Amino acid sequence: MTMRQGTRFQRRPRRMTAWALGVLGGMAVTGSTWAQEPAVQTSKPADAPVAAPTEPVAPAATVTSEARPATAQPPSEAKAATSVTLEEAILRAMKANPQVAQATGNVTNAEAAERSAVGAYLPNLSASASGALSSSRRIDPETGAVSSGSNDTYAAGLAASWNVFTGGQRGANRKQTQAQTGAAEAQLVAQRANAVLEVQRSFFEVLRAEGLEQVANSRIERAKQNAEAAERRLAVGSATRSDLLRAQLDHTNAREALRTAETQRESATLSLGRLIGEEGPVGARPMADEAPRPIALTPDALLVELEANAPAVLAAAATLKASEAGVSAAKATYLPTVRLSAGYDWFNQDPSFNGGSTSWSVRLGLAYPIFDGFLREERVQRARTSEMVSQAQLADTRRALRSGAAQALAQIRLSADRIGFSEQAVEVAREDLKVQQERYRLGATTILDLLTSQESLVQSEINLVSARFDYRIARAELEALAGRPL
Repeated sequence: MTMRQGTRFQRRPRRMTAWALGVLGGMAVTGSTWAQEPAVQTSKPADAPVAAPTEPVAPAATVTSEARPATAQPPSEAKAATSVTLEEAILRAMKANPQVAQATGNVTNAEAAERSAVGAYLPNLSASASGALSSSRRIDPETGAVSSGSNDTYAAGLAASWNVFTGGQRGANRKQTQAQTGAAEAQLVAQRANAVLEVQRSFFEVLRAEGLEQVANSRIERAKQNAEAAERRLAVGSATRSDLLRAQLDHTNAREALRTAETQRESATLSLGRLIGEEGPVGARPMADEAPRPIALTPDALLVELEANAPAVLAAAATLKASEAGVSAAKATYLPTVRLSAGYDWFNQDPSFNGGSTSWSVRLGLAYPIFDGFLREERVQRARTSEMVSQAQLADTRRALRSGAAQALAQIRLSADRIGFSEQAVEVAREDLKVQQERYRLGATTILDLLTSQESLVQSEINLVSARFDYRIARAELEALAGRPL
């Protein structure tokens, strides 16, 4: 080796040291510390998976400004001040839901109509009284003669009437109103079940968004550690700038996912607040993890029970019964009606019950419309059309019930299987991430393999959160069809 070659060999370590110091100095001047990152929420809903990173947290290191693009902060990052349990949300929604209030009013109106139909069997009773005062002298308008005498008159009367025969109208009207009351009650049960389902969906969406927030928070923490590790390796020359840029890009994507989850949570809390009658957002209190549990009935037995007792089917069947009674009531107009009436009257010229004159009357009448301009035919045709439509609606309701129940059962089975698969995937992804982190620390792998392993873990955690709440929502949909817990 010549002297010139030896001198060049001795200068190489100095050049490498100067280059590393120059890189560190430039990064310290142009970079921004991780300590300047905004605080990240660390809410932990019950259904969100926990993925603690195994890479040890290094001291705060500097990164270039490329890792922190200027983004507008959301207007509200604070969680809703008010939070409720699922039971509290359902109770408050029953009072605030307008559809439930309308259905309750329909039941009250139907009961009033039913009482009116029963009252048609009772006689009508009315009382009257009158009094008139005039001068003692008056002129006869025909003869012009002047006469004198008391012209004061006092009268009272009592009248009663009763429909002896109405051609079956009263019975048909009573059956129709009874069926309408049953339909209104069934509609009320169905509307309450729908309101409960709507609240459960909104409640679970709040918890789902909080679970996704935690996944994003864990992803941000891992991305920070990856960037710090990449910086350390770049400083000693065991990594490239591309490794640092990829780590910074992963951190940016994690922050974007967190903002998306926060927006979803804010929207879900506002929706939940509206459903329970609050003016602002309302949070959901965490629920304990619930393992998938089987339904007590077999699918065939469940379908049989739903077709017999589901609120939607009961309402459609009661509506059909009311339509059939309406046809009978329309046909009853072809028969005559018999009416019995009686009255008792009293007259006197003095304001005293002593003296005076009385009279009474009893009348029995029969009425039969021979021709009414085809009005009876129109009423019968309208009633038959309503009956036909009600039959079609009942058949369609049963088909929709069977289809909805089958879909809900299939979704329950799928979600239950997905929960098991996702739990296994999370465990495997966590172990794989531990291996990749250790290999990256030792320099045996690239950051691309580490980021791929982390992305697999994030996706597995997201799938687990979604599967758990998909299962809850699918079960709530089935219970809404049944109108009761299953």
